Amino acid sequence: MNILQHHIQALVFCAQSPISIEEIQRCLTEALQMEIAVGDVLESIEAINEQLNETGFAFQIYAIGGGYQFLTKPEYQDTVSVYLKQKSKKKLSASALETLAIIAYKQPITRSAMEQIRGVGCDYAVQKLLEKELIEIKGKADTIGRPVLYGTSQKFMDYFGINHIKDLPQLKDFATEENVIGEIAD
Repeated sequence: MNILQHHIQALVFCAQSPISIEEIQRCLTEALQMEIAVGDVLESIEAINEQLNETGFAFQIYAIGGGYQFLTKPEYQDTVSVYLKQKSKKKLSASALETLAIIAYKQPITRSAMEQIRGVGCDYAVQKLLEKELIEIKGKADTIGRPVLYGTSQKFMDYFGINHIKDLPQLKDFATEENVIGEIAD
């Protein structure tokens, strides 16, 4: 394995969130005091993954959340999910999940718009989502009172394993058969 691959592994390993190709390239260029091309970084990541596959490691470098991160391979998902369930102390309430879904699909959105969709107050759910850093303030609306606009955070993207908000399931993915009363005519 070459020196570039070692440095890339170190950067991806120490990054607390997915690290972008540009960040890797800039760090390597400064640390190694030579120009490193983005193509060389991508080739090195592929080589690292090939070596990890050949040696049978349970993880590899994945493109996620606009960058790269070491993640466990899918075949170990069940084992990891058991561990995370045991480790997890607090889950999101149903109201927080509903509010998060509204924010994810309608962002940027004001609290009053969320409450209009849900039909109940969202203050507590929004506060909990902000504390967990799953949502963030995106600005202020250009309406009377200039209410705060909320949207999902990078931590939301990482948590749900998506690169872009467009990767969320669409309504058609949840379509169910229509209910029919009576018997179906031949």
